[in-house]
Amino acid sequence: MKSRHEDAWPITEVARMAGVSSRTLRHYEERGLLSPAFTGSNGYRFYRMEELLRLQRILLLRRLGLGLDSIRSVLAGQIDEAEALAVHHRWLQEESRRLAEMAATVRATLDTLAQGGTMDAQELFRGFEENPYEDEARQRWGHARVESSKEKLESLGKDRQQELLQEARAINAELAACLRAGLAPSDPQAGAVVARHYRWVCAGWTPDRAAYKGLGELYVQDSRFTAFYDNEAQGLAAYLAEAIGAWAEANL
Repeated sequence: MKSRHEDAWPITEVARMAGVSSRTLRHYEERGLLSPAFTGSNGYRFYRMEELLRLQRILLLRRLGLGLDSIRSVLAGQIDEAEALAVHHRWLQEESRRLAEMAATVRATLDTLAQGGTMDAQELFRGFEENPYEDEARQRWGHARVESSKEKLESLGKDRQQELLQEARAINAELAACLRAGLAPSDPQAGAVVARHYRWVCAGWTPDRAAYKGLGELYVQDSRFTAFYDNEAQGLAAYLAEAIGAWAEANL
């Protein structure tokens, strides 16, 4: 039931409408994501439409896999409501297309198996090759740059793409060896690996100093990147971020 404040809703009703707990809303406030419009004399937090729209974006970004720190950065850079919602709408359309393609692939696999046949190996994974970090990249560097990078990578062909995947694994292994050896991120040996990493990144796009350092920061800000690198060696994501920062300052 709406409060006596005709243009505002109490925290309990907002929690019910959004399908989250009041504790979650308070946590978002503590993390600097969502402040109430005002607090009543009874200590209740109240939210107006502006806050509800912001909450919608937060919940959407959470569904897309972003961590709270990344969400705060995204929201800080979004001023126009319509523009922000348009971006999220494009995300949803892209995700819908991807899921539809995956569903079609699974359906085709089931049909082929039912008929006793076998599918072409590459067809088994049609729709599964989407980059899980693409949405974050679009927010940080823009749609034009991401599309240009995708086109550049796709033009390389499957063989060259496979070579790049193997190169990435080799780079991670070398960097992990530097970390285990106790080398400082600014050590020349670690720097040589970062130079190799930079050349690998340039296969898709060529970042300047700020952009490359920003990529390094993303490795520790985004839990998905951190988990990926730390799976190779604990603390590798933070080590790579520091090494990128040192190398970029000296070489870009």
